[in-house]
Formats: sequence, structure tokens, C-alpha cells
Amino acid sequence: MKTLSTSTEEVLEHLPHIELLQPLTVSDPILKPDSPPKISKQATRTSLKASTLDGVFATIFSNITGGVLLVNFLLQLGASPVEIGLLSSIPLLVNFLQPVGAYLADRTSSRHWYTLAIFGSSRLLWLILVAGIAWFSCSNTAPHQLVIWTLGIILVTNVLGALGGCAWFSWMAALVPPRLRGRYFGFRNSAASLANLLSVPLLGFAVSVWPGGTIQGYGILLLLGVVIGLVSLACQFWMVDVNPQNFHSGEALSQQEKIFSSEQPKAFSFLKDLNFLKFLLYFGLWTFAMNLSAPFFNLYMLKNLGLNLSTVTIYTSLIAGANLVMLVLWGKLADRVGNRPVLLLVGILIALTPLFWLAAGNNSVSVWLWLPLIHLVTGGFGAAIELCNSNIQMEMAPLDRPSQYFAIAAAVTGVTGGLGSTVGGFLAQLDIIGGLPGLFALSTTVRLVALLPLVFVQEPRSKPIVHVMGKILPFKAKLALVSAEKMAA
Repeated sequence: MKTLSTSTEEVLEHLPHIELLQPLTVSDPILKPDSPPKISKQATRTSLKASTLDGVFATIFSNITGGVLLVNFLLQLGASPVEIGLLSSIPLLVNFLQPVGAYLADRTSSRHWYTLAIFGSSRLLWLILVAGIAWFSCSNTAPHQLVIWTLGIILVTNVLGALGGCAWFSWMAALVPPRLRGRYFGFRNSAASLANLLSVPLLGFAVSVWPGGTIQGYGILLLLGVVIGLVSLACQFWMVDVNPQNFHSGEALSQQEKIFSSEQPKAFSFLKDLNFLKFLLYFGLWTFAMNLSAPFFNLYMLKNLGLNLSTVTIYTSLIAGANLVMLVLWGKLADRVGNRPVLLLVGILIALTPLFWLAAGNNSVSVWLWLPLIHLVTGGFGAAIELCNSNIQMEMAPLDRPSQYFAIAAAVTGVTGGLGSTVGGFLAQLDIIGGLPGLFALSTTVRLVALLPLVFVQEPRSKPIVHVMGKILPFKAKLALVSAEKMAA
């Protein structure tokens, strides 16, 4: 396999060169309501560069308004474990609203302005918390009141995010050429992972050394985060807008796609798409199985193994680093062989990783070798799962109403993910299952079972598993596979 370049030039090697990014205006003739939504290669190239920058700035914004920085902020305010737990459950529960967001977005005439209205409002709402922190610093406000404010803002912003997520996903599905999706999203996610890897320790250091204390320091950082979030949205002005009504009218379909769509009921419903229902079964079971154990790995290291927080933080950075290195590799492989075979082969390894934790202990071999290896495998190979699960949805969703498919998938995974975390927390407290080690073993079994429906899912561009193994196995193994194929023939 050739060495992969992480430049946008390599990702878009088949698109013509452009000198500068020119902002799009309302007078751009690329996508008129009464004409087929054909996007030029030059405009596609511009849009994908802008989307990559959008992803980098959005990652920094998300690191400030979530993750360890937000958890530390709430802990400083005296938040209870139940309130901390709401941080992970709220984003999952509000995914129920994804179908509503798809319904609203598909009745607009602009993906850009719809997402701008949704996410612009969502990010500006964090200014309320900035004002609350300033008020807290200048008065004797009870800390718990600020916790309630924070949870309320998290709820509202995640509700808005659920209403806008499908519109953004559909927008990207229309802009990214199918043959480049693996490479492009691999590159885009790698850029976001790099921003994540660099920004988290810098932001954490800034909060910890702020002269006015960590709470005040987080308030200043949050104000900066809102500005960065708005810069992220500004990058979208260089992306070609898409009118979903054109796709609904069938103007965007190629001749081959029109023939295919004519075979489907005009009132298309995902319930009539057996292939998509198979994928939903896999996706829901897989998300449940992952959340059954994944939220408790850090708890296992801190409580069962007795590791300190700084060591666990280093392990977390290893996941981001491995993710960064491997994303482009998986993206290019997915473009060559399809998403489904990658999900099956890599999924088996990821399904077995909970068992690796059972061999970990509080000794030098585990601390310096085994646990870092587990995190590198989780980050490097988990990148393939995340990337291909997103891309295969784009492959399966019909052009005339992709938002419906993305919304249903998000709603299903939201429910199953939240259920998995809840069931995992309950089972971990039962002596009959053996605590966290028993939960990890159970998670492996459920993960392997979750892969079974994926065997029956059909993806138009996917290659046979034997072909994929020939791409990734050593030379001698490839010769053996070729011989086996000839003998079978």
C-alpha cells in the first residue's frame, strides 16, 4: 500500500487546481432552485478546504464546551455524580429529535442558512454561562446555581444540535464525491484529531494557571471558545450551498439513479428499505455493546488498578495520536474496498479489546507496555469504525431524502447508546457478574453478536472479504489467498 499524503491536494488529486478560496455570495449561479444541482469540481475543491477548516475550529470549540474541561469546571462548583452523569446522557437522549430536525431541514431551501441559524444560536447561548461565571466571580452566588445554569445550557444546545446535525450531514453527503469520501473524511478527521491532541493540554494548562482561579479561568476560555465557534461557522460561507428541494424533485439524480429510484415506492420510507433496516440493527447493537463497557475503562484504571490521573490522561492522548495517524490510511482503504469489509475485519479486533483489559494490572509491564498498547489499538483501529460507520450511511441513504436516514440512525444509536451505559453501570455493581472484569467479558460477546447483521448488509462499492485481506496481509499471505482463489475456481 502506498504511503498516504495528508494534504488536501492529495485527497482531491482528481479535481482541478484553484488558486484562492473565494467566498460564495447569494448571487452565485452554482445551485439555482430551477436548475439541476450540479456542483463544479472547482467549487467542490473550495468547499472541502473550507469544511476542513470548519472541522478544526469546531473541534477546539467542542473541547472548551465539553470533555474534561467542562467536567473539571462542574467539579469545582461542587456538582454531584448524578449531575456529572447528565453530561454524557443528555447528548444521547436528545437524539430523539433528529427526525424532527430532518423534517424541518428538508423543507427549507438552503442547507447553509439552516445550519447557520441552528448552530449559530447554539454557540451564542454559551455567552449566558460566561455572564453567569462573571456574576459568580463578583458576587456571593451559590455555586450549585451555576451548575444548574450549565446543565440547562447543555440541554438547550444539544437540542439545537440534534435539530441541525442531519442537515449538516446531508450537506456534506451532497458536496463530497462518493469516490473521495473515505480519503476526504479521513483527512478531515485527522486534522480535527490533531487540533484535539494539541488544544486539550494547552487549554487545561491555561485554566490551571489562571491567576483568578480555575472557575474564572474557564469563563475567559469559554468566551474565547464562543469566538472560535463563530469562526468555524464563518468558514462555511466558502462552501457551496445546497437546496434540498432540488434533490426532492429528482433533478440531482443521474440516469442510473433514476432507474433505481423508479423501482422504489414514490413515498419512500426507510421501513421499506430492508438493507437499511439490517444496518440499523447492526448499528444499534454495536453502539449498545460499545457503551456497555467503554465508559468504564477509565474508572477501571483509576479504581481497580489504582493508577493516578496524570497517567490516565497520557493514555487518553495516545488514543488521539493513534487516531490521527491512522484515519487517512483507513479512509483510503475504504475508498478502495468499501466500508463494510473494513467494518467487519476491524470490528472483530475492536470487539476483542475489552478482553485485553483483563490482563492489565498495576505493574510496570502493564503501565508501560500493555495499557499503552491497548489505547493505541483502540485509537488506531477505532478510527476505522467511526469513519466507515459514517461513510456507509452516506452510501446507503437515497439522494432525494438523506436527512431521514441520518436522523433515524442517530435516534437509534442515541437510544441504544444511552441504554448501554445505563445497563453497564447497573451490571458493574452486581457481584454475580464479577464487577467490571465480568462486564468487559460480556461486552466482547455482545460486540461480536452485533457484527452478525452487518454480514447481510449490502454496500454497492464493497469488495469481498478475501480481496480486502489480500490488501492488508503480508506478501506470502497474499500469494496463499490467490492460490486458494484459483483452486476454488
